[in-house]
Amino acid sequence: MTQAMRDAPRRYIVDGTGQRVLFGLTIAETIEFETLDKPDAPLGPGLRFDQNKPGQRWLELYAKHERAWRNWMADRRAGREVPLVLN
Repeated sequence: MTQAMRDAPRRYIVDGTGQRVLFGLTIAETIEFETLDKPDAPLGPGLRFDQNKPGQRWLELYAKHERAWRNWMADRRAGREVPLVLN
């Protein structure tokens, strides 16, 4: 099991307050992404997004996360240790 985890690191990091944050996204964007990913779940306080285009916003956030993830993985494979920085 430990070998598999080394090959597939988690896509979340934990910030200083213990909140899980997706690579490349802010805490607010992570909450928004997770909310959009579960359309039947109630909206959290302070979430403001165009509810007429939730799929488009989800894709925007996913693309931002995926770019950051791929860049981090490429740096890691190239042997560059890149510190994890929250947006």
